[in-house]
Amino acid sequence: MHGWDLGLLTIAATGAGTVNAVVGSGSLITFPALVAMGYPPILATVSNNVGLVPGMGGAVYGYRRELTGQGPRVRRLAVAAGLGALIGSLLLLCLPSAWFRTIVPVLIGTACVLVLVQPILARRPAAEGRRGGAWLWVGVFATGIYGGYFGAAQGVVLIGLLGALTTEHLQRLNAVKNALALTVNLVAAIVFVCVTTVDWQVALIIAAGSTVGGLLGSRYGRLLPPAALRAVIAAVGLLAMADLIAGSR
Repeated sequence: MHGWDLGLLTIAATGAGTVNAVVGSGSLITFPALVAMGYPPILATVSNNVGLVPGMGGAVYGYRRELTGQGPRVRRLAVAAGLGALIGSLLLLCLPSAWFRTIVPVLIGTACVLVLVQPILARRPAAEGRRGGAWLWVGVFATGIYGGYFGAAQGVVLIGLLGALTTEHLQRLNAVKNALALTVNLVAAIVFVCVTTVDWQVALIIAAGSTVGGLLGSRYGRLLPPAALRAVIAAVGLLAMADLIAGSR
């Protein structure tokens, strides 16, 4: 890897870690950068996934205060996320990706809508009883499959599900999102390391940059008011949709 590529990837990884902590979709920064450098898509996806794990760990650490009292919820949903990631990572190694890209923009778009209407849903009288039951578990499981398979914008989908099916402050939901995204990437990374080839130079560069970005993103992302955070999530989600639709043509 040349010096220019090293610098570009480090900057991209730092940006990805920051975006993952605040919103999700950091892979939409690092994955295109790797492809532009000439890495095959599968190798880029696998190495990117492994490298982003430490950055997501930094984001979880940064949001540790918002995770207080949410242990049972996180543990229950982490099981769903981990099982989904196991399936998704195996699908990545076995199936072509063309069919999956068709539904992903729709999924991300739906999540953006859920994020934006979450305040309305939370004001409904029935909302007081919502704590995220079987539907949320299934939704997180399905998102885990997607996260293990490709992963870009899984944070947007997760925050949309959590906001629509639970009653909680958005920043606390963002902390849960970070924990679930870490679970997905960690399980997928273990599968990739055991089964296929990882470019460890790329993974280590992304790990270093994304860790710094994850700590920065969690530090400043926690200060955003809910309305601003929703706007950022929706904007990133729309950009993710546009990127995926353009890439499928």
